[in-house]
Amino acid sequence: RPFHVEPTNIVNVNNDMQRVTDEASAMNKRIHYYSRLASPADRALIAPDHVLPAPDEIYVYSPLGTAFKVDSCADGYGKNSSIVTIFMIWNTMMGTSILSIPWGIKQAGFTCGIILILLMGILTLYCCYRVVKSRKMIPLIDTSNWEFPDVCKYYFGSFGQWSSLLFSMVSLVGAMVVYWVLMSNFLFNTGKFIYNFVHDINVTDIVPGTNGSNKVICPSAASSHPPQNRSVIFSSGNDTGFELFEKWWSKSQTVPFYLIAVLLPLLNLKSPSFFAKFNVLGTVSVVYLVFLVTIKAAHLGIHLEYDWFTENDFFVPEFRILFPQLTGVLTLAFFIHNCVITLLQNNRNQENNVRDLSIAYFLVGLTYLYVGVIIFASFPSPPLSKECIEQNFLDNFPSDDIMSFVARIFL
Repeated sequence: RPFHVEPTNIVNVNNDMQRVTDEASAMNKRIHYYSRLASPADRALIAPDHVLPAPDEIYVYSPLGTAFKVDSCADGYGKNSSIVTIFMIWNTMMGTSILSIPWGIKQAGFTCGIILILLMGILTLYCCYRVVKSRKMIPLIDTSNWEFPDVCKYYFGSFGQWSSLLFSMVSLVGAMVVYWVLMSNFLFNTGKFIYNFVHDINVTDIVPGTNGSNKVICPSAASSHPPQNRSVIFSSGNDTGFELFEKWWSKSQTVPFYLIAVLLPLLNLKSPSFFAKFNVLGTVSVVYLVFLVTIKAAHLGIHLEYDWFTENDFFVPEFRILFPQLTGVLTLAFFIHNCVITLLQNNRNQENNVRDLSIAYFLVGLTYLYVGVIIFASFPSPPLSKECIEQNFLDNFPSDDIMSFVARIFL
């Protein structure tokens, strides 16, 4: 709380001498008076707003006998620069949807997919812009601390507030389900790779694929129903051990439950900073994924053929009626509307919010376009068909592919 100390003990972060005005000293005495009327736990008697000092008269006391002036507290905003704000939004928006963009382009067609990514990016950016501006459209009310549900409550009452929270929860639950499936898939392939490497087991995937060091497979084209590991042993020192491993390391029956044992201890950690540090890993994983896509495309080359409305054995048309599947993926891929106000509140220059938001959306759209177009264009057709592109394009690389293994670890 504000207080009065001798001027010789007042300093700011720049070690410049600061003085406390007589008005601030008087206000401090009034606040002390209010605090003595009741116990600190009793909220019945608290200092009213007109008793509190102005923001430029608030100091933070140090037990060492000095006081530091609180700067930039009047508007309640933090001090993130524009570049930090842009990449914070980019990092928050980038998710596992990037793994499905090549599949979405395949479903919509190459040309139609590119157009849809651009249009959906512009549409979601405009909606996000309206969310950011929504608080300032409310007259005669201080909305500086409002979130989007508060805005919905102002316009639509309690129904609007709870509806916005409900749909935010729906998107959150949907993302959690997707993450659980992907993490189970990644854990399965990681365990399979480690087991085969440690036991020196030579396996080959029983699905169509290319030859050479940069092998690409087509799991959806398997002629029969393979076992969970989708592999056949060529040489193994212990066949019984491998069969036991396949029994207890099943992608759909056991690995999702093993994931509970891995994540449950992490969920009980009470330190928010521990989870905040994972944002750095998210940025690293996306950068590595872009690097992986670039390297794979450089080795595989470009395989494109423009058939606008007809489909052949190896290529898909440029326009397909399955395009709504891509728009569904992009809806979640560009979704940040329920937390964009919170993210932009920490921007140092509030007048640049729209510009920074637009740049962040541009970078996200550029990343999606790059990964989707490069994977689709470099997918080896022939000998494989573009229809072989999986919903998670990492599944098009065998489990013993080192770069894909590292990508699964990061994700």
